[in-house]
Amino acid sequence: MTLCVYPVTGIGEIHPGDDLAPIALDAMAGCGITLANGDIVVVTHKVVSKAEGRIADVPTDDAYRALAATEAAAVLRRKGSMIIAVTRHGFVCANAGVDRSNVAGDRAVMLPVDPDRSAHRLRVRWERASGARLAVIVSDTFGRPWRRGLTDVAIGVSGIDPILDLRGTTDGSGYVLDVTEVAIVDEIASAADLAMGKASQVPVAVVRGLSWQRGEGRATDLVRPTSEDLFR
Repeated sequence: MTLCVYPVTGIGEIHPGDDLAPIALDAMAGCGITLANGDIVVVTHKVVSKAEGRIADVPTDDAYRALAATEAAAVLRRKGSMIIAVTRHGFVCANAGVDRSNVAGDRAVMLPVDPDRSAHRLRVRWERASGARLAVIVSDTFGRPWRRGLTDVAIGVSGIDPILDLRGTTDGSGYVLDVTEVAIVDEIASAADLAMGKASQVPVAVVRGLSWQRGEGRATDLVRPTSEDLFR
């Protein structure tokens, strides 16, 4: 299997009310990309949130902290100006996902209200336009407990099972796997980020060549139930 990730350049700045689906399709055409069966389109949440108007003015650090607190369903930890919060979606992340990077002026971008629904709407539009069977992932950058550095994860999915369940299968030595569940959409989001980058203003990538399972799961399926959480 050969896995290819194609960055989609030329999208430009997205503003509230912009129709992201045709904008991205036009940019794909400009890059010579034609969507095909089995493609996975990864979109950073930042452009989705901007198009959906999830932007707020934060003229001061206090305003930024207040917005993060408003977006949080619960605050787990505080350190200086940063909070580790549970969002209304159930994600645990810094500042409830409120981010001032890659947005002009004294403004911040919040997470989409329903990232899974956002991914679904984009998938339906792109499938109708291309005639191809697709999956769509809306991604964001998260830190990770116990490990330094950031990585991209899926906060919205459509058309793909978010978890590859290998329980009951055997490994190369014949050992039966009892607990192995692969967060395949997180792995895809991270792979796409290698092509998109953090500062190159490339918010969309097409992942091609991966075998994946069609499904109607949601990114929130990846949230570990509180009853299984050993760290809170």
